Amino acid sequence: MALDCSVVIISWNVAGLLRQCLASISQSLANSTYSYEVIVVDNASHDDSVAVVRQEFPKVQIIETGANLGYAGGVNRGVDAAQGQWILVLNPDTVMQTDAIPQLLDWAQQQPDASVIGPQLRYPDGSIQSSRRRLPTKASYFFESTLLERWWPNNPWALAYRCADQSADQPQQVEWLMGAALLVRKSAIEQAGLMDRRFWMYSEEVDWQARLGRFGPIWYLPQAVIVHHEGKSSEQAPARKHWAFQQSKLRYAALYEGPVFATCLHFFLASSYLYELAVESVKWLLGHKRELRWQRMQIYWQVLRHFG
Repeated sequence: MALDCSVVIISWNVAGLLRQCLASISQSLANSTYSYEVIVVDNASHDDSVAVVRQEFPKVQIIETGANLGYAGGVNRGVDAAQGQWILVLNPDTVMQTDAIPQLLDWAQQQPDASVIGPQLRYPDGSIQSSRRRLPTKASYFFESTLLERWWPNNPWALAYRCADQSADQPQQVEWLMGAALLVRKSAIEQAGLMDRRFWMYSEEVDWQARLGRFGPIWYLPQAVIVHHEGKSSEQAPARKHWAFQQSKLRYAALYEGPVFATCLHFFLASSYLYELAVESVKWLLGHKRELRWQRMQIYWQVLRHFG
């Protein structure tokens, strides 16, 4: 008989946060009647993550990949092993608040046709973390999470992309949700397919939910609250983080908007990094916070080398 839920966590070098995440899962489900399993997919961590799981959480299944498969590859390994009717895909830098998981599963019972259900994410200080999204438009590629948004923070394309016109306090259907915590119906995955491993990190959840959304609505459920210590794995390699983000954006654009548009976006993004490098170089030459400027110069230069 299938379990109600499989919790799948993709982890890389965040043993302390993983410990906190696993403890919060047990606490969240302690008074629940839902049957569940917890699976940790370790993407070749070189800290003591695996030892922490084995010694402190013996009931948790751990899958050692032997290499860093990226986020999508790790999720797919966990989903393949999962026995639950619903699969809760979690980042290891998340902490369940009270009955967050039972709340998500209760909603799944009420909305059995849903393909994805996601919680309200919050920062450690309790403030709401933006997690609701519309699918990208041609304009949002240029005005969201780019130099242009920094110059024009409240531009209409970025606001629409982040669902700023909808209250964050009400359950609602959205086009996709940030991938830090996603409850996904297993039968919808069987129809839509697994994550696309060509997205090594970033945008994989956008593409996945664009496909999953064809087989059922995607729900945002603010009653379920999960704290997210955003980016604790990816920030360990800042240049790789920058390039992975941009590379995935370009790959998504090529898939959904075509190669000509993706080429234009490629030129825009490369030009943005060239501008950033020039600005930091001038500030370094002027002696302004030289250590910081040098660090940023190194990051931007490494990213530009990838753009070619």
